[in-house]
Amino acid sequence: MQTETILYITIAAITALLLALFQYLYKSKLSSKRKYVLAALRFVSIFGLLLLLINPKFESFTYTNEKPTLVIAVDNSESVSYLKQEEKAREVVQALRSNTELNNRFDIQPYSFGKSVNSLDTLNFKERQSNLALALKQFGEVYANQTAPIIVLSDGNQTFGSDYSYIAKSIKQPIYPIILGDSTVHSDLSIKQLNVNRYVYLKNKFPIEIIANYSGNETINTELKIWSGNSVVFSKKVQFSASKSSEIIATTLIANSVGVKTYRAELVALENEKNKVNNSKNFGVEVIDQKTNIALVYDHLHPDLGALKKAIETNEQRGVSILKPKEFLDKKNDFQLVVLYQPNNKFKSVLEAINDQNLNTFVITGASTDFNFLNSAQLKFNHIITNQTEDYQPTLNRNYNTFIIDNLDFNNYPPLKSEFGAIEFLVPNDIIFYKSVNGITTEQPMLSTFEINNSKHALLSGEGIWRWRAQTYLETESFVDFDNFIGKLVQYLSSNKKRKRINVDYKSFYNGNDNIVISAQYFNKNYEFDNSASLSITLKNKDDDSVLEVPLLLNNGNYTVDLSGINAGLYDFTIKHDSEAIATSGSFQILEYNVEQQFLNADITKLKALAKQSEGNAYFSSQSTDLIDNLISDNRYKTIQKGTKNIVPLIDWKYLLGLIALSLFAEWFIRKYNGLI
Repeated sequence: MQTETILYITIAAITALLLALFQYLYKSKLSSKRKYVLAALRFVSIFGLLLLLINPKFESFTYTNEKPTLVIAVDNSESVSYLKQEEKAREVVQALRSNTELNNRFDIQPYSFGKSVNSLDTLNFKERQSNLALALKQFGEVYANQTAPIIVLSDGNQTFGSDYSYIAKSIKQPIYPIILGDSTVHSDLSIKQLNVNRYVYLKNKFPIEIIANYSGNETINTELKIWSGNSVVFSKKVQFSASKSSEIIATTLIANSVGVKTYRAELVALENEKNKVNNSKNFGVEVIDQKTNIALVYDHLHPDLGALKKAIETNEQRGVSILKPKEFLDKKNDFQLVVLYQPNNKFKSVLEAINDQNLNTFVITGASTDFNFLNSAQLKFNHIITNQTEDYQPTLNRNYNTFIIDNLDFNNYPPLKSEFGAIEFLVPNDIIFYKSVNGITTEQPMLSTFEINNSKHALLSGEGIWRWRAQTYLETESFVDFDNFIGKLVQYLSSNKKRKRINVDYKSFYNGNDNIVISAQYFNKNYEFDNSASLSITLKNKDDDSVLEVPLLLNNGNYTVDLSGINAGLYDFTIKHDSEAIATSGSFQILEYNVEQQFLNADITKLKALAKQSEGNAYFSSQSTDLIDNLISDNRYKTIQKGTKNIVPLIDWKYLLGLIALSLFAEWFIRKYNGLI
């Protein structure tokens, strides 16, 4: 308490005492005993009130002991059980969690990880992929402001995500890998990587690149074969040695028929090879007989042109030609969709050709668009001309139902520059994005689709869509989300198929470790999205005729089902409404491949490097006692005593108010009882 406050309290006490004495002792005719009682009560009342006016503050301290956190992260993927290390992993976890000294020293937080991180309940070692880098990154963020060493029980064989070797530098915690596996080197052949395009075109040759690896000290000869069914379509002799442990084999195959074609690349196994699972790898391609050609017509260069071309051509079924209006006229019969970028009067012949051939269009307007020309050249919409521009942000219309839109956070996307003024559609239209200004959503469309005369069209009001693609990369370190959105829009615009009441989003084939998620949207008779429908999928395995029926669950505006984990094979599926005669069918294939069974040993080198970079130590599963002893004796991990300083003003002390009220009441009662009032 400050000296100034103490002085005020002293003056208040003297003042209260003098006033009480003056009132009840100076020339008072009351009995001496009664005078002193009333004076004391009056002193308490006045002094209490003066204290409330001064309102001194009192400090109090509380102390708590905070133990350091010990994070235990267990690799719950299939590779641990494939290396026969699951029991050792359980034993080590039990030893760590049950050690009394370790529990007294640390606050133990156990987790398991595969493709994602979870609290440790049970270990089944059935995760189909492992992402150690993600686990370490999340632990580093959660415990950034704590002392929290990390114990990692893993074989070090990561199958998904960034390389964990580079994560340790960004984590301010020591990492202690417990290596699940041995250091014995066995001679082993493996197909490390296989690169092939997902889509190929009929009668075209498609390239295949295979990276074959060998671990061992002897010189060996083997053969790489590519099988199509029971036929070998390619073979090559390969030689490896201690100095030549890898080779890249490249070849091409021809696509003779339309549909999904599956192949198997195989390295002929060594005589005493321990792990033969990683000697082969299945792969597939989808053969299509026609490529979608898209014209991107422009009059002046803009970064949007490159962004659109990149996004559209991520699907190899599509090709984009960036053309001037005159160049388009020479090739107008080659395209299924025409993108008109900021049209002006030079586009007159282009629009006439589009109308004559009833082509699908995607019109993008911006600050350089000639709206006088555009309004007069077509009868689908009319834009009020103000000759002023405004920046608009997109707001997703959750009720858009023409095709499935992924649940992207478009609200964080940069604004697009557009002509200020209302757009009046002259034909029925569906809005994908509304314009938003300063966080206020308007009723004006930013991106809309509409159909007329058996052709499909879209209108985007705003230039600068390249910033959206860049924003997607900033948020996810990938362009995939933006490219998928543009791809679905282009897929809808370039197709002349009639709208269905059930739209399904799926791939024609999946690799064995892919997440197999099928999405669907259901619309009522007015083609309005129905979020109360009951949909189910019937799945039939064509290899063994087994049938599986699973309900679809509503999730973020889509009905979805996760089929990850089902056996490899060819499947037919039907999605139907449980109470209406509405259904749609399709088929897909799952290629047999288990990435977690591709390893023969633990990756000891990388785990030891991870420990060294983070100032930790690596141990084998048999050395758990040494790890416990080192953690207990390490002076970096001490219990910290933290003090909390609390400052409480006197006015918050309710007992003082009660005391003042009680003293005033007692004084009044005594005076009333003795007839002094």
